[in-house]
Formats: sequence, structure tokens, C-alpha cells
Amino acid sequence: MCGIVGYIGSRKIDTVLLKALSRLEYRGYDSAGLATVNQGTLSILKEPGKLTRLVMRVKENPVAGTLGIGHTRWATHGEPSERNAHPHSDCTNTVAIVHNGIIENHDTLKSHLIREGHKFTSDTDTEVLAHLIERFHVIQGCGLEESVRRTIGEIKGSYAFCVVSSREENVFIAARNGSPLVVGLGNGENFVASDAPAIVDFTRNAVFLEDYQMAVVSRDEVKITSNAGERIREKVVRIDWDAKDVSKEGFEHFMLKEIEEQPAVIDRLFRMRFENGGEPKLFDVLRFDVSQLKKVERVVIQACGTSWHAALTGKFFFESLSGIPAEVDVSSEFRYRKLIPQKKELLLSITQSGETIDTLMGLRHAKQSGFKALSICNVLGSTVTRESDAVIYTHAGPEIGVASTKAYTAQLGVLFALSLWWARERGSVNEGTYRRLADEFRELPDKMRKIISAKDRVLEIAEKYFQARDFLFLARGINYPNAHEGALKIKEIAYIHATGHPAGEMKHGPIALIDENMPVVAIMPESSVYEKMVSNIQEVKARSGKLIVVTTEGNTAIERLADDVIYIPETSEFLSPFLSVLPLQYLAYYVATLRGTDVDQPRNLAKSVTVE
Repeated sequence: MCGIVGYIGSRKIDTVLLKALSRLEYRGYDSAGLATVNQGTLSILKEPGKLTRLVMRVKENPVAGTLGIGHTRWATHGEPSERNAHPHSDCTNTVAIVHNGIIENHDTLKSHLIREGHKFTSDTDTEVLAHLIERFHVIQGCGLEESVRRTIGEIKGSYAFCVVSSREENVFIAARNGSPLVVGLGNGENFVASDAPAIVDFTRNAVFLEDYQMAVVSRDEVKITSNAGERIREKVVRIDWDAKDVSKEGFEHFMLKEIEEQPAVIDRLFRMRFENGGEPKLFDVLRFDVSQLKKVERVVIQACGTSWHAALTGKFFFESLSGIPAEVDVSSEFRYRKLIPQKKELLLSITQSGETIDTLMGLRHAKQSGFKALSICNVLGSTVTRESDAVIYTHAGPEIGVASTKAYTAQLGVLFALSLWWARERGSVNEGTYRRLADEFRELPDKMRKIISAKDRVLEIAEKYFQARDFLFLARGINYPNAHEGALKIKEIAYIHATGHPAGEMKHGPIALIDENMPVVAIMPESSVYEKMVSNIQEVKARSGKLIVVTTEGNTAIERLADDVIYIPETSEFLSPFLSVLPLQYLAYYVATLRGTDVDQPRNLAKSVTVE
């Protein structure tokens, strides 16, 4: 969750740390802080609340030095406050640490340390790390690297952290297990961060640390070792993002920018996955023979949140187009299932960040049970991609808004491309059908742009309903996952209770909620289940619900039933989710802005969920 940065070099230290933290605030914004070392003195500044408060504090109290660490927090242990904000220090103010993760045995360690005379000043599990390092570094006189190594041997749980010491001004230490860290390589300077956007303003050359690895970072060298001290040869990766990819570029919010980047994302996917002499170039990583994939007879899909909704849509793609049975699990439950793998079975993991802890643990659980693992991911070099047998990247670019938009449609795009690849290889569609569907996919960006050009219609509807207490989203067939997604978006950024349901399930419970104050969003483009949806929305109207319908252009007959209509261009039923989700994203966005909520940084949420 939390954002971590570290820097050593000749640049102005507070400028570098605050700039890097500004790129990571989507990972947590309960508090922020930084620590610097200058001429043997450790200085710590931290503030509760968002990063802007720390920026003002630094303006009032400028810091100096060539070495520093910073943090933006998503609270786990201890309420958001200055005393619980990172960095945390030891009793002697020699060591400062910033940490992401959970130290599971912190209570036991804290009790031991208190008996040794250590004084704790926060409610966090992280402070235990500072006092453990103090024990070895200050009291026993070990070097910082060795002190960190010994501390790691004492703790249980997940962590990514950076440590500085006023006794060693030419180096800082970073370590990870279960939470991501990336090292940025510069010229006479080096960086560490919990995510690549923090370093793209300064360098494009990166090393992604693996679990149980440490980095000893100085100006001119980064030494990667195992926790046991064995030197590891680093693998340098080139980050292909531009700094503008992580800036708003004139948009009021990142979320709005990312909604409107979706046509370009789908166009890029088409060119990468379909435009290759008629033969799709699908897999970015494939560590086993492709013939094994062609013979797959069952797919087990696991994902969380918005990625889970993409997975539900993928089930329709695989079963209807490829003829491959598929089951879908929420990763937080999948990881605790007793798996019974069958021959010719594949695990498919879907994750935007590639660091979501439940998805990662689900992947490991399945691999230990004998599954081959394919992953769909947006982040090059992330942990899930490194541990998978095959990878397809979504190439959506960095997504900064906490509520996912373009990453979702990119996942849908990859799932559609994969299903068509399987369908062609298995002969479940003929060449004419394949080409027709591929051509319709190519047309999606223009159709998306048409929806974007008509977004003011969604704003008008949002102005009617933004004060509602509840929303209900209904759909059938391949669009019912979008009912879940539309409800999630309203919950995430507008703080309105909302539920999504297959419309046929409404009469089994949710219909009890419908009255004259309930906005009901019905997603019903022309499809094989359209008439069924008409029956369902008549049930809504019979109970005085306020009916907002998303349907296909030209369907003016629906206006007799609906209170409000949003039209989307005509496309294949298989591709309709790509279009029907855009009005739902806009609806959530406009409702949220009208309610005055923080769209990009909604309360209690963070972009990358790295704790269970």
C-alpha cells in the first residue's frame, strides 16, 4: 500500500523526495514524512493528512543533505496522526526507517525491546524495526548493512523498507519480502521506490528487487544481495513510460484523463495483438511450449476488485468463443481453497499492479498445487509477472487514479484477444468469424471516442441523482460484470452505497430496495438477452424506481420506460462491455465531483493492495 522513496546524490534532497512522493500518493495518503542525513545529523519531518501538508512544512523548515528517505502512508497499525506517520526513529535518533507491509510478530518483539529499555512513541508495527536496528547498529556497533540483515532475521511478515543512519552518510539500505521495491539507477545518484512512477522523472533504468533481497545503495553503486549476504547480479530493466504519463496534462483529475485514454489503450492493444500480418502476437513471456496452451481444457481465473469483474467477463469470452470451461474466484478466497488440479488445466491471474498480495499468494498456491500459471498484468517486472510461467502485458500505461478505468478495459482487451487466439487454434470459430470480430475490435476506439464526445449527457443525469443514498446496477449476459463494476465505481469515489446484480436475480432480494428514491442503472445494449432485460426493468418501473438505461443507438422505444437514456454505438455483443462501461465510469466520476469528494484519492483506499 504505502509509498516509499529513497535517494542519494547531489540533487536538492527535499525536492527529489517530495517529487517522488507526489508520484506515489495514490498508494496512501493518511500521512507523509521524510528523513534526511546531513553532516552527521538525522532530521525528520512528518505531517498527518495529505502530502500537501508536508510540502508546506518543508517550505517552512527546509532540509539539506545528499541522503534521504520519504513515505506516504496507508494506515494499518495505528490511526493516521503525526506520531504514527513515517519515518520512525530509534531511541537515539540515529536510525530512520520507512516501511510498507505488516510485521506479524511485532507485539512479541516490542515486549522484548521494552524490557531492554527501548521507548516507543507510536502505535505502529514499523517502529519495532527501528529499535531492532538500533540494538545491532547503535548498541552493539554493527554496520548498518549487517544490522539490517540481523533485523530481518528477527521478523516475520511482509515488508519493503528503506533505512538511513546518521553514522553512515554515504549509503542507505533497502529490503523487501512480499511488498514491491524498485531501484532506480542514475549517474552519480541512485533511487529506491515502491513503484516505478516515483523514479521516471529522474531515470528510466531500474532493478526490481525480489523477495528476500537487500539493496545497499550509494551514489555510485547499488549492491544487491540475498538476506544471507550473497551477492546477486542485478537485471536492469528499461522503463518505457514518459513523465507525462504520470501527470494530469491539463485534466482536472487523473481519473478523467484515464477514462479518456481508453480509446488509445484499445487501439494500442489492437496494433500489438492483432496487427501482425493477420497473426496475433499474444504472449510477452512464455516459459513453456505453446502447444501446452493450445491443449488447455479448463481455465481457473483469480483476481481482485475491478480485475475480478474483468475475469467474470473473460469467462464469457472463453466459454462462448473458445469453447473452454472457465471458473472465476476472488483471490482472497482462492488462496485458501483446496485445489484439485486436473490435466490440461491453467491458472489465469489478472492484476493491474502485479503486486496485489492476495493475487500473488493465489498464484503461489496454485503453482504449488501443480498449475501452469498465465498472468495478465500492466506493470513490467512486477512480482506476479516474474513468478508466472507466461505473461500478457496490458500496456495501459501507468494508472494513477485509485479507481481503475483504463486498466479494466485493457484487461478486457487482452482477455478478448486471448479467447480469439484460443478459438482460432481450437477451430471453434472459422476464419471469417475471427476476422469479423478482430475488425470490430479495431473499430472500438472510434466508438469509444463517440461516447466520450457525448459525456455531457451523463453529467446531466448525474446532476439529477448525485444526492441519492443508494444505486442499483442491473445487467444480464456478458454485461452483468459491468453492473458490478459500475456499482464499485460509485462506492469507491462517491461514497454511495451501490450494488450490482444479474438482473434475473433482482426478484430474489434486491427488488425489496426499490422505491421512488432508488436510481436503477440498467445496462442493456442490443443482445441475445435484451428482451429479458426489458421484462426486468418493467419490474423496476412497477415499483416507481428511477430508471437510467444504457442501450444501443437507435433504440428510441426504450424511452417509454426509462427516465433517462444513455446511448452507445452498435457493436458485437461480445464487445459491448467495452462500450457500456464508459458511461458507468463517467456517471461515478460526475456524481463524485458533484458531491465534492476526492476523486483520485478516495478515503480509506490505496491503489496497490499489498497487505491482506
